[in-house]
Amino acid sequence: MDDFLAARLQMAFSLGFHIVFACIGMVMPFFMSLAHFYWLKTKKTVYRDVTKAWSAGVAIFFATGAVSGTVLSFELGLLWPKFMEHAGPIFGMPFSLEGTAFFIEAIALGFYLYGWNKLNPWFHWATGVVVGISGLLSGILVVAANAWMNSPAGFDFIDGQYLNIDPVKAMFNDAWFSQALHMTVAAFVSTGFAVAGVHAVMILKGKNIAFHSTAFKIAAIFATVAACLQPLSGDISAKDVAKRQPAKLAAMEAHFHTERNAPLIIGGIPDTARKTVDYAIRIPGLLSFMTTGDFNGEVKGLDSIPKEDQPPVAVTHYAFQIMVGLGMAMVGLALLYFLALWKKKNWLKSNWLLKLFVLATPMGFIALEAGWTVTEVGRQPWIIHGVMRTADAVTPMPGIAWSFYLFTGVYISLAVIVTVLLYRQITMVGKIYDSSSKVPKS
Repeated sequence: MDDFLAARLQMAFSLGFHIVFACIGMVMPFFMSLAHFYWLKTKKTVYRDVTKAWSAGVAIFFATGAVSGTVLSFELGLLWPKFMEHAGPIFGMPFSLEGTAFFIEAIALGFYLYGWNKLNPWFHWATGVVVGISGLLSGILVVAANAWMNSPAGFDFIDGQYLNIDPVKAMFNDAWFSQALHMTVAAFVSTGFAVAGVHAVMILKGKNIAFHSTAFKIAAIFATVAACLQPLSGDISAKDVAKRQPAKLAAMEAHFHTERNAPLIIGGIPDTARKTVDYAIRIPGLLSFMTTGDFNGEVKGLDSIPKEDQPPVAVTHYAFQIMVGLGMAMVGLALLYFLALWKKKNWLKSNWLLKLFVLATPMGFIALEAGWTVTEVGRQPWIIHGVMRTADAVTPMPGIAWSFYLFTGVYISLAVIVTVLLYRQITMVGKIYDSSSKVPKS
């Protein structure tokens, strides 16, 4: 395997795994804290049981997120030494702050997990909220560092030198807000639908109905509200990309020719040789309107980008279509759920609605991975957009392919271990917790 390809595959594989662990770790503490809040307010033991069950999941994902995140930090130096040599002093601030947030999260989680019946009840609940807030901040800070790669700022690049470094300006670059917003909402969507889907499965199996129905409702509310907000954050993000990275937008839409009244392309198979998109649905003028606010606005195509600076069109376009398609499917399910809550109460007890949530279980994470692919592949061939090419940043160390195989094994092992632990947690919950008692059986 080519060393350059191995380095890119290893980073992609590592990020692909870590992003799932990280998003669940960011969001689950809020589910847990809301259930805990209801327990303190109502004293209904089912809320306490849900809280304790979810806290075990939070602990599992905190541990795996920490391991996979630590591996990534080593990989940045191992695989991309030229990149870190120049970029480290510029965008190091969000990484250092992320470390601080991580330590706060770890301390708060320790208080939370071991604070039952030892701390003031509301202080104990507050430590859970701190776990969620610090985890969310950790994610936002990491995304700010990635946003800098898409929108480099906070330095002057003169004669190959990085001068006049301003780490604050680098952290709050032009892309950080739109990326952080889109990623945060995506974390709630993906985790919410995954958790709701798992509990929907248990309800359909008739196991511990009261427990799983309570958990399902909390997760479903988070998921459906976030799903309806996601298109708004996506619109903000797309407008920002159109302004800063026209090549990425052109690849996302497989938009080969600069034109006014540009159509929005839905689906289709890009043909880069003929510069056409076959079998696509085209909505005239909509892409122009979405990116410029004017149906006759000009949208830059790939023909305005030098060939050596163009991203891979097929991968970016397919990933973008998958993300948008699954996102809209989840919006549709969210609207159905809201209709059930508002007008069709009998739907809430119907198996068909639960089965739709079961089908949606993986959708959020597939969309999440597709969106991350758009962000990273759509930036190519740059590792720092417009400044440093990915090929110039890779390690010169030979035999990096063996590192790829090793780290791939580590992540697959993590995935298997987490799956086994979660399966055990979910299947044992009915035995461990008895909602009719005031204390856990064990």
